[in-house]
Amino acid sequence: MVSLVSSGICGCGSEDYDLHFDKDSSKSAFRFESQDARECAVPFAEDLCIPGEDTVTTSENDIEAGPDSYAAAMLFDLKGKKTLYSKNPYKSLYPASMTKVLTALVALENSDIDRVLTADESCVMTENDVQKIGLRAGDTMTLDQALHILLIYSANDVANLIAVNIGGSIEGFAQMMNDKAVSLGATNSHFINPSGLQDDDHYTTPYDMYLIFNEAINYGKFIEIIGMSEYSTIYHDHSGNEVNFECETTNRYLKGQYNPPQAATVIGGKTGSTLAAGTCLVLLSKDSSGNSFISVVMKANGVDVLYSKTNKLLELLQ
Repeated sequence: MVSLVSSGICGCGSEDYDLHFDKDSSKSAFRFESQDARECAVPFAEDLCIPGEDTVTTSENDIEAGPDSYAAAMLFDLKGKKTLYSKNPYKSLYPASMTKVLTALVALENSDIDRVLTADESCVMTENDVQKIGLRAGDTMTLDQALHILLIYSANDVANLIAVNIGGSIEGFAQMMNDKAVSLGATNSHFINPSGLQDDDHYTTPYDMYLIFNEAINYGKFIEIIGMSEYSTIYHDHSGNEVNFECETTNRYLKGQYNPPQAATVIGGKTGSTLAAGTCLVLLSKDSSGNSFISVVMKANGVDVLYSKTNKLLELLQ
């Protein structure tokens, strides 16, 4: 809680104001800026979509439990700055590999894409049930290559590769992730790792996921990568030998396994899936007029439910 006494707060008279803005507040809505030698309370999300009274919050298609269930869903109109659909926007949920949106964002903000990254032992993953490319200590690739593999193939060892090279360690990079999330107003999130592998203390909300994704799409490189259906490259092992790598996207819209409604064009997004998180998808789409929309569906009970609910959201596009 911040108590502010000022002779002018955004043009208001002399009054005492108690305003919430801290990372523990569930609905932080203000930041303080110095302007014309006075303190001014500015709506933190003044240029963002905010769930309001006119937002659709219920639907006959909302299913809370059972084989067709999902925990949360949202649809944002970026041009109109409106939330068109909202179910459980502030529910704390596990993001799984949607985490990698924030990993990419922090990397793009703090490093050059041509930087060469070198794997250490923290990048080596031997578990059979973990999405990985099989990095070994000493392997190298550029950040550009790493971002493609991170966002298209969702490789967890490559997420660690980015983290240790940019943050100095997994823990150091996680702190950068949390700092960035708070700076965006995503105050109901906490990140432990760059991959989204399950941890009880690694969580976000659908609305926070929108805030993070909405920031990431300011980068043309990010949009370029999430729209790719496949990728091939050559990186190098610890001895300098070439390693050929090819992959397909985890986004089933881009693979042609699911089709969006006729009025919607899918640009790209990021999937996530663990036993605890269910199946998740944050997606950038356009309507027939070229206007952009972000959709978020979290903890769907399987891929069919995930894409079916996402399509229900995209049917709201004209």
